[in-house]
Amino acid sequence: MTSAVVVGGGPNGLAAAALLAKAGLSVTLLEAADEVGGGTRSYEALVPGLLHDHCSAIHPLAVTSPALRALDLEQHGLRWRSADIDCVHPLDDGTAGVLLRSVEETARMLGADGGRYRALLGPSVRDWDALAQDTMGPLLRVPAHPLLLARFGLPTTLPAAALARLFTTPQARALWGGVAAHAFRPLSRPLTSAIGLGILTAGHAAGWAVAEGGSQAIADSMESVLRKHGGTVRTGVRVTDHRQIPPADVTLLDLDPGQVAGIYGDRLPARVRSAYRRFRRGPAAFKVDLAVEGGVPWTNEHARRAGTVHLGGTFAEIARAEKDVTAGRMPERPFVLVGQQYLADPSRSAGDVHPVWAYAHVPHGYDQDATEAILRQLERFAPGVRERIVGRQVTRPADFAAANPNFAGGDILTGAKTAFQLVLGPRAALDPYSTGLPGVFLCSAATPPGPGAHGMCGAGAAASALRHLGIRAA
Repeated sequence: MTSAVVVGGGPNGLAAAALLAKAGLSVTLLEAADEVGGGTRSYEALVPGLLHDHCSAIHPLAVTSPALRALDLEQHGLRWRSADIDCVHPLDDGTAGVLLRSVEETARMLGADGGRYRALLGPSVRDWDALAQDTMGPLLRVPAHPLLLARFGLPTTLPAAALARLFTTPQARALWGGVAAHAFRPLSRPLTSAIGLGILTAGHAAGWAVAEGGSQAIADSMESVLRKHGGTVRTGVRVTDHRQIPPADVTLLDLDPGQVAGIYGDRLPARVRSAYRRFRRGPAAFKVDLAVEGGVPWTNEHARRAGTVHLGGTFAEIARAEKDVTAGRMPERPFVLVGQQYLADPSRSAGDVHPVWAYAHVPHGYDQDATEAILRQLERFAPGVRERIVGRQVTRPADFAAANPNFAGGDILTGAKTAFQLVLGPRAALDPYSTGLPGVFLCSAATPPGPGAHGMCGAGAAASALRHLGIRAA
């Protein structure tokens, strides 16, 4: 029987393993931690019964992911849930940019900028099911829908700051800036519109959903598919040398390129080893989990119903903060993402005490305490929130890296999303998943299409492995 080993049990390793097992391979997955999931793990903390997500929490790109759909995860217990409002970006005057599931309703909320927003997003949202096949995978290939991809892709090449000029109101500009800032890049750089437009389009198509029971449910459902098709999972196995990997017909690595260079060393072709060692890392995340009695008292009432709240002030303020963290400077007012997943999934709360997930963008490897900066941003838009906090837990960049080596320096995106790395991954190659070693493939978020719980990096690598073997996918 044809065999495969997958090293790393994050969402991409799990997706790759499950898809290979579904195609008839004998699959063994090795995971260093005591449980699979990587960035999609959840845990109970602070108050009994209060459920927090470790890293990945809101999943606009996962719901319509072709990889996850192919695995039929709903048959393995996964349930998607959405809050009344997807995202809110409050401003100091009490107003906000408000993102709703519907493009039309969002356009109405944006007032004078509604028509521009509708023209920018409407066509791509209508065609998202077709576009997802082309956008959520390697770009160096013949697209299935070239005209649709060209229409969607042209604005994605722009700096987010250039696209922001499309809007005239501070609310629309701030809302766009907060979504674009998910790229962890200066908003003046080319292609910084790509991640923001991808998130907005997928989100309008399917919502900014959360997994019922925590993001761990995504990992658990993929593990269930893998086991159903005969796959084996071994946890607590940390691979530091290629000789630790059991022999197999193909090997897939849900690892960052630096780890792959260390594991395989001189076995890698020199040009590949050099590229992997030059792989650029991005800024970090500094997270504070909060237990908040009665919820966050946002000044803007829409924020009280939103699954995600972006705290960054005006577009100019967000752009300045993102430029600072990329340059290694900690901004006084960092961009902060707040998750209120309990609004979609009340099972995460303990009575009237609710889990609030918040992280700031900070410089790579930041070793100071950003807790107060995060709380100041919360208090800025929700006066009195400090008095409601009954518990807190901090996850520093070093803690992210310790829990998941792919997050070196606290870089939860597994690499800087520069124009080169966003499009090509860690090196220029027709197959971004190839390591140059026959039968060995890279499947982490360092490869296209990049970070998220969508599993598409794993799906791309699995497809490459099956082509190598001459096997048609199931």
